[in-house]
Amino acid sequence: MPTSFAAVLFDLDGVLVDTEALITGLWAEIFRGQGLDLSAAEITRLTAGQRFEGVVRALEEGRGWRAPEDFLPLLNTRFNAAFDHVPPVTGAADTLRALDAAGVPFAVASNSERHRLGLKLRGAGLDTLLAGRAFDPACVGGVGKPDPALYRYAAAALGAEPGRCLVVEDSAPGAQAGLAAGMTVWALLAGSHILPDDEARLRELGVARVLHAHAELQAALGLLVPSP
Repeated sequence: MPTSFAAVLFDLDGVLVDTEALITGLWAEIFRGQGLDLSAAEITRLTAGQRFEGVVRALEEGRGWRAPEDFLPLLNTRFNAAFDHVPPVTGAADTLRALDAAGVPFAVASNSERHRLGLKLRGAGLDTLLAGRAFDPACVGGVGKPDPALYRYAAAALGAEPGRCLVVEDSAPGAQAGLAAGMTVWALLAGSHILPDDEARLRELGVARVLHAHAELQAALGLLVPSP
């Protein structure tokens, strides 16, 4: 095994699939319909790594906005329709294939709702690589990151001790979840939505390493990428 980690656990959006620009545009359109005028940076800060309920709560606490009764169903409808085609983060499939070839267990643990998680994986062509190892908050009673339960569940599903797991994240809630689970966390800032201070914020949280491409991640793990 090329790495000392017993398993590698990935976030989804921004780490394996490059959905954040699409998501930011969709959020902006939805917010405008609710009379909320937020910049792209504000939307990224508000929504990255969060579940819908967390976004609504942050708006209520930070702006005094109250969601209409049909807001969460509206979000589900709009977002489910958006993921027919999803660009993977460059090199993501290579990383998964290299881990598989090396016999290193891996999984994805995402705050995405289960149906939408499946849509994103299929839209990016990663569903086969992650069949049976894609976990969502429904696995842990609906609790999402930054709670550590989802990462602990994924580790247990792979038969790996939390202290020997690597979490690959790009958001503060995800990094907090991995650290609270007792895992090593590396930040992978390879998506199109990265903000100038993201690296500093993640380092302050305690991530052990910051990488900027899947090729860097593969090298750090000592992986050889199989020929196509």
